[in-house]
Amino acid sequence: MQNLQPIMLVGTGSDVGKSWITTGICRWLRQKGYNPAPFKAQNMSLNSFSTPDNLEIGRAQAVQAEACGIPPTVEMNPILLKPSSVNKSQIVLHGKPVGDQTAKEYFLGDNKIHLFEEAKKAFKQLASKHNPVVMEGAGSISELNLKHRDIVNMRMAKAANACVYLVGDIDKGGIFGSVYGTIALLEDWERKLVKGIIINKFRGDASLFVEGRTKLEELTGLPVLGVLPYAKDIIIEEEDSVALNLRSRTAVDNKLNIAVVKLHYMSNYTDFQALEQESLINLYFTRDKEELNKADVIIIPGTKNTIEDLIALKTDGLDTIIKARYTHIPVIGICGGYQMLGKAIKDPFSVESNVKLEAGLGLFDIETSLSKKKYTIQRNFQYKNFEETCVGYEIHMGETNVPKNKHLNLVEGEYEGFFDGDKSWGTYLHGVFDNQDVVTELLQLKFPEAKAKNYRLFKAEQFDKLADWVDENLDMETIVKNSSELC
Repeated sequence: MQNLQPIMLVGTGSDVGKSWITTGICRWLRQKGYNPAPFKAQNMSLNSFSTPDNLEIGRAQAVQAEACGIPPTVEMNPILLKPSSVNKSQIVLHGKPVGDQTAKEYFLGDNKIHLFEEAKKAFKQLASKHNPVVMEGAGSISELNLKHRDIVNMRMAKAANACVYLVGDIDKGGIFGSVYGTIALLEDWERKLVKGIIINKFRGDASLFVEGRTKLEELTGLPVLGVLPYAKDIIIEEEDSVALNLRSRTAVDNKLNIAVVKLHYMSNYTDFQALEQESLINLYFTRDKEELNKADVIIIPGTKNTIEDLIALKTDGLDTIIKARYTHIPVIGICGGYQMLGKAIKDPFSVESNVKLEAGLGLFDIETSLSKKKYTIQRNFQYKNFEETCVGYEIHMGETNVPKNKHLNLVEGEYEGFFDGDKSWGTYLHGVFDNQDVVTELLQLKFPEAKAKNYRLFKAEQFDKLADWVDENLDMETIVKNSSELC
């Protein structure tokens, strides 16, 4: 198989579909016999994943690695920023937290020079093992006030000698201005790296855009290598929290209504993607008291700031609703949500907050103490009394004391989580709903004969559909040719 230079997808802005297209190209290359791997130098997200060697990366790169058919590694996302308050983020470098900084400290400080060197080092390690590396940028490549400090877009493209493709979102409107303006604002050396334009999220008959395609090529001097249709029938986990705004917010009739409490610092909302694929389940995200009262199941999700989100629940009166509903329906806590359901949360080292002790919701007979140590580990486990081996992963900073014989899971001979013996439970394990038995048990609360999908098979089918979407609508022959000619 011929060697290819890196392929890089950059955007006219955020949420234009870079992650989707990167994932699709990864899967397409895998199908054609290449050994691709994804790479994003710096990611800002509260959706993260534990690698097999117990390090932490952005969830999007883990999904892309899955599309490549390879385990995720820390080299795929060497720098991860996890917002923990309005202006502060935890910095995760090579899979381990190295401290917290405000946005001003991070973006205006000189540490980006060091971080850029670390990103380049990670890229070189990845490129030595994979052919090709499929790279993803972040946001817009023409943010003039930030560009000289940017370490994820064009500077990274130059360091990797990548063939760059600019993605624009036609569904947002203003495609000519966004594409032409983005390219016009590039420096000469940056323009030379851009090999083509990709138009994403086109609705309707693409033949109607033939004239528009020609005009864009004339304006920019670059070929339009694809007009990708809006694909509603392909389900891939989204990275950007913007996607949450498109989720359902209300209960509906004749379905199992599962309400996820929409926390301010909610993390790993991709935990619930499997539930959304069940036709008998209506999953919705809400802070509305009336909608919580309509739920058949309430889930409190993970959070990057457990104590502050717990205080906000109390301030908004949602704690009263959750406690009242607990006597009637299952209340489930994941990670930080699990901690909230206990009697107290202690933060003696100010890991997340200046509040040293906060009373929990008091529904579970547990107490949690936040610690400096961060647990990032993949797990095999037995859920309740089910025989099938389940999989999940832990990402948390805290230890929870659970009374004897109140555990939920058996993890490699050790007990994990809390089960109240009736219908409510909590766990540190993200990805718990990716397991068929767990979702089947929920479905049968209302539909006794129902059986959940095999979510892993479902995801594999979606990756293949995404590769077909790329094959049909993107000029991969030219993209591969461009990368081979640079070698």
